[in-house]
Amino acid sequence: MDLSILTESLPTTLPWWPCFDLVHCILCCLAIRDEIGPDALEFSKKHPLSTYLSSMLCVFAGALICNPLLGEPVLGALKSQGYVVMATLVWYLTFYCPSDLHVTMCKVYPVKVTLYVIKEIYRVHKVTAGVSLAAKVFPGNYLIMIIIGTIKGNASAFMMIISSLFRGKWEASSMEVISPTFQTKGCLIASVIFILEKNTNLIIVPYTLVCIGVGSFFVYSKLVYLFDIHAPFIPLESASCYYFCGGITDLLSAIIANISAMCANISAMTASNESESTEGETNEEETNEEETKEDEAKKDD
Repeated sequence: MDLSILTESLPTTLPWWPCFDLVHCILCCLAIRDEIGPDALEFSKKHPLSTYLSSMLCVFAGALICNPLLGEPVLGALKSQGYVVMATLVWYLTFYCPSDLHVTMCKVYPVKVTLYVIKEIYRVHKVTAGVSLAAKVFPGNYLIMIIIGTIKGNASAFMMIISSLFRGKWEASSMEVISPTFQTKGCLIASVIFILEKNTNLIIVPYTLVCIGVGSFFVYSKLVYLFDIHAPFIPLESASCYYFCGGITDLLSAIIANISAMCANISAMTASNESESTEGETNEEETNEEETKEDEAKKDD
């Protein structure tokens, strides 16, 4: 089957601005509000600048982290004034909308699912953009491409611990590198796939279909999470950790320990049997000697 015929009818680019960027801003601000907790509205009234900076750090996390890593100005993340204005409006509606109407509508389940599906499609764009930017600055360095693609794809999670500092909160255990979320793991795998597609002949599928496949996987994983079925990576991750992170060594050690214990038990049982047989023979000899002495005494009498 000629896949080029199928891909010719598919759009090669999507209008990311403003719809996808708007969804990104909405979910980032909602994540900040959820992290603050049930007292988010009271907190925002007392500390509006804190919540605003936290939200902006989350929204522009990808550029804020990756720009200095790629030798670009940090504040270049804010070069789009329209994007900054849109993010500011979303922040204001998230914390100060009358009757909390904005958040109420966004948390209606069908709307929530739609927002997350759009965000996962947008995540594919972020990963490919990160890999492409890293390839321009560090051509041929696949490790840096993977790092930048992973950070770009889930930058808000990496920035969350910094944004929490602006609210006077610090939890070292919440660092993304300590306990990476599924999205981070998925972005890492997606970065590897896009690198293989661009730089090798291992993936012969057209680029558009690769994006559709990766996007479908992200959407599926998010739906699985939203419907509380199971964590998508649990079976694969458990097996991989077992085989590649010491599981086989632990298994062999346990087998060797069991064999050693069995050998020790067998040796103890053998020694016990030998001692019992030796004691039996000794008793028989003593009995025979006593009988012989008794016979000799009777003959003397």
